[in-house]
Amino acid sequence: MNPDITIRDEQPGDAAAITDLTIEAFKTLGVSNHTEQFVIEALRAAGALTLSLVAELDGRVVGHIAFSPVTMSDGTTGWYGLGPVSVAPELQRQGIGKALIQEGLQRLKALGARGCCLVGHPEYYRQFGFGNHGGLAIEGVPPEVFFALSFDGDTPNGSVMFHEAFMARA
Repeated sequence: MNPDITIRDEQPGDAAAITDLTIEAFKTLGVSNHTEQFVIEALRAAGALTLSLVAELDGRVVGHIAFSPVTMSDGTTGWYGLGPVSVAPELQRQGIGKALIQEGLQRLKALGARGCCLVGHPEYYRQFGFGNHGGLAIEGVPPEVFFALSFDGDTPNGSVMFHEAFMARA
């Protein structure tokens, strides 16, 4: 990753840049419903952005990651959902997303989180320790694209429900 890139907490003036970045990052992604920017806005409006980190280069927001609480059907608490994560298209595959994920996971652990889960590409998220867990699922999501990472060694069983903001549309 470019050493001139800084990862920091989202600031109040970053919202528009994060929206623009997210639209661009997901524009050509075939598996996207192109609602990611609305999800972030709804999470922010609901006060459900536990962590919202940006990667900045030369004063420009070039990456963003969101973490928000999830609900477990077995009553387990302290778990979070990762996503969306966005990187400017011209800077993808240069380690920015990886750095955002690593920093975000470290910060979640520091907050006392018990684990993190996400829906994403199988080839990518395993490098961070995420895996498929047969006893944990999201209704309607193929198990091969749902991943969990326990920080305390205990993985819950049952259904995961992401914040209602993930249903946000225009």
